[in-house]
Amino acid sequence: MDIRNFYETHRLNDGVARLAGFNPYYPLIQSALDDPLMIDGKEFINLASNNYLGLANDQRVVDAAINGLRKYGVSMCSTPVAAGYSELFSNAEKALSVFSGLEETLIFPSCYQANNGLFQAIAHSGDLILVDRFAHSSLVEGIKTAGCNYRPFRHNDLDHLEEILKRSSRFNQVFVVTESVFSTEGSISPFREINELCMRHGAIPVVDDSHGIGVIGQTGRGILEHSGIRDFQGIYTASLGKALATAGGMIGGKKQLMDYLRYSVSHLLYSTALLPAALQALLRVLEIIDLEFPEISARFWKYTRMLSRGLQTSGYQLTVTETPIVSLCTGDPVETLQLSKQMYENGILGTPFIYPSVPEKEGRIRLIGGANLKPESIDRAVGIFHKIAKVVV
Repeated sequence: MDIRNFYETHRLNDGVARLAGFNPYYPLIQSALDDPLMIDGKEFINLASNNYLGLANDQRVVDAAINGLRKYGVSMCSTPVAAGYSELFSNAEKALSVFSGLEETLIFPSCYQANNGLFQAIAHSGDLILVDRFAHSSLVEGIKTAGCNYRPFRHNDLDHLEEILKRSSRFNQVFVVTESVFSTEGSISPFREINELCMRHGAIPVVDDSHGIGVIGQTGRGILEHSGIRDFQGIYTASLGKALATAGGMIGGKKQLMDYLRYSVSHLLYSTALLPAALQALLRVLEIIDLEFPEISARFWKYTRMLSRGLQTSGYQLTVTETPIVSLCTGDPVETLQLSKQMYENGILGTPFIYPSVPEKEGRIRLIGGANLKPESIDRAVGIFHKIAKVVV
């Protein structure tokens, strides 16, 4: 054994950041998600947050969180299965089920934990998991721990998926895993068709609606509403920390399966329950979406169009998007971080994705114009991007 070798082996490889002259990760935020956002004492236009509906710092939501804090305290200091399952926790699960159109829902400390823990509980050695090749790492990592066969299918490619399903009858159970909205590019899964393929071949559909819930669907209820799916026979997961503006994650589906998972997913059984303030805030967010979604969504769609038109006019290459995600195609990792540096120096915060989060030459910078931003901030951002384009595009 050699302690020095251990630490050398686990030294951060920051070569890409050194080549780019900039590390965009872990910016030190010094304010709530206001417009402007404060970082290191400077004002920024925040196009990095997943705060689609702009509700994370809405005073009504803040007040609800304070009420939860006053009644239940900071934490229940226990897992839900022991002494952490408050009436508030139960009410939030029920509200999410109604909102999403599911029979029953379980709330986790994060969607990462939900996705990581799910497959260990439902998949076995004789099973097969088919997963969209662009699926989130939390899904892929969870799948790899399940101890069963797994195989990627081409992104949103129904023909490829059906071809594999036809050749998969030897497996005990097949699962088909996808996202609703793919977060690095903004494409939407053809989930109605995927669900139909699953029903035809006896497979279980699993969809992560983290970037869809609160965003897509006529009333913001996510991929099931968007796809016109009722009586969903599969498994649904989502983050509560994006459009729903709080924290935590969820798994939903048929009550019989949720009853089983409630006692079978270690990531739920052995994690302290989500904080009461977040649960109370979540209930208020769902109420606001019920009442105000058309008005709120009109704002973020307006900002999406403003950003897309302005960036295209300035010569940027964008992914084709069907959602309020505007994603710049930025090339290799160094080029991606160099553009991110130009943005940062000009007061714009975006989210850069480099390998291994995306293929090595397919870097992205994701921009989201949340509904809490001012129109003049979007206008200013478009002008800044036009100036930057003369340097880097």
